[in-house]
Amino acid sequence: MSLVHQTTSGPGLGTFRILVIGDIVGQPGRDIVRKVVPILRRAENISFVVANAENAAGGSGLTRACYDELIGAGVDCLTMGDHVYCRKEILQFIDEEKRLVRPANYPREAPGRPFTILETPDHIPVAVLCVVGRIFMNPANCPFEAIENVLATLPEQVRCIIVDVHAEATAEKQMLARCFDGRVTAVLGTHTHVPTADEQILPGGTAFQCDLGMTGPHESIIGRKIDPVVLKARTFRPTNFSVATDDVRLNGAVIEVDVKTGLAVGIRRLRVDWDQAERLRTEFLASSDRKSGS
Repeated sequence: MSLVHQTTSGPGLGTFRILVIGDIVGQPGRDIVRKVVPILRRAENISFVVANAENAAGGSGLTRACYDELIGAGVDCLTMGDHVYCRKEILQFIDEEKRLVRPANYPREAPGRPFTILETPDHIPVAVLCVVGRIFMNPANCPFEAIENVLATLPEQVRCIIVDVHAEATAEKQMLARCFDGRVTAVLGTHTHVPTADEQILPGGTAFQCDLGMTGPHESIIGRKIDPVVLKARTFRPTNFSVATDDVRLNGAVIEVDVKTGLAVGIRRLRVDWDQAERLRTEFLASSDRKSGS
């Protein structure tokens, strides 16, 4: 569902909005984030933005330049995943940056923060963490235990908690969401690059979606140029999986959060393609001009 055709009225009384963006893939993904996020923050009254950035640099990993670019575009916090250390350059800054978290179920000695606490412009504290799955993925510590450990560490006044579950298996994501329903604001899946249509508020008040999808080129195979991927699958020949360029979209979800409880009262799937981004920008600027002239 594209927010281009949604109302641009403000959040409800006593609530605020968080935008969570699915895996940003390469330069095309970063380009549409730069184009869309500043307008969405104003047009949709978004107070806080989280994005998964483990594929932001050339399709794998994160560099300092890409980090600065995404934070400069209006993203408040970047989560990572199994590609967190793909580029050694990240070791030069991952420990010092409060707006960047690595999987919480990595070993304690792993570089980076297992979680972070930041604030909205209205000084509402927001905790962000991510975990990687253990089904069909590389070995990692227990994600359930890792989340429990983070929750036990958080100050009492931190009620808004966003959990990025970077995992392959839908059942594993559902298990984590059900386990922590009512204790966190949202459990949102990343990693597969394919958005799911199961966005919901669970009985305890936790927002859930199995996978937010990919922010990047969709005329592709999960963000990569099609022909080399097919060639590798059919012939086993080594090929270069370059990032594709066409049909760029931003995928994610907008969570409406109750200020007092930190629980979710609404979730909307988000999809904005390049043309919609242009229209959104034009419509918002025209609306702003009308308001300033009235």
